[in-house]
Amino acid sequence: MSEIQEILQSDKKPKEKVSLLANKVKKNLKLIDELIEYFQIGTKAEKGNCIEVLEYVSQDNPDIVLPYVDFVIEHINEDAPKIKWETARVIGNLAQKFPEKAAKAVPKLLDNTKDKGTVVRWSVAFALTEIAKNSPKSQKVLTAKFQNILKAEKNNGVKNVYLKTLKALNK
Repeated sequence: MSEIQEILQSDKKPKEKVSLLANKVKKNLKLIDELIEYFQIGTKAEKGNCIEVLEYVSQDNPDIVLPYVDFVIEHINEDAPKIKWETARVIGNLAQKFPEKAAKAVPKLLDNTKDKGTVVRWSVAFALTEIAKNSPKSQKVLTAKFQNILKAEKNNGVKNVYLKTLKALNK
């Protein structure tokens, strides 16, 4: 049994598993490949935890996750809401340092702006606004999209993510 599998299948609480795995991945980068391999066979909950590990790592160390950006983008529109929101957060974290790489995710992220889950929509808003703030190439197109998203969005928390970015970009 691999170290990744052992932790994911343990009796620890989900947040504990994710934190433990994120710390291990930061110390041993080879574990990311193992994590992604496990993602392919894991349950929906385990897959969500695997992506959340990448999200934790990408907060402080986006360079570590950058080689896996295509993997993350590939899974943005998974059925499981947790996978949708965690992949969006990874993209948002990457956009702060690697906006052009993150911008490849825009079409799939835009699909999730209409998701029924508020957390998914908020996470997508985070990712899209980080791309807009950090990618001059994407900024004009995205700010126009934000106007349409705002018309349809009912949740004030999600709306505020877009409005705050639009206000900052218009300064």
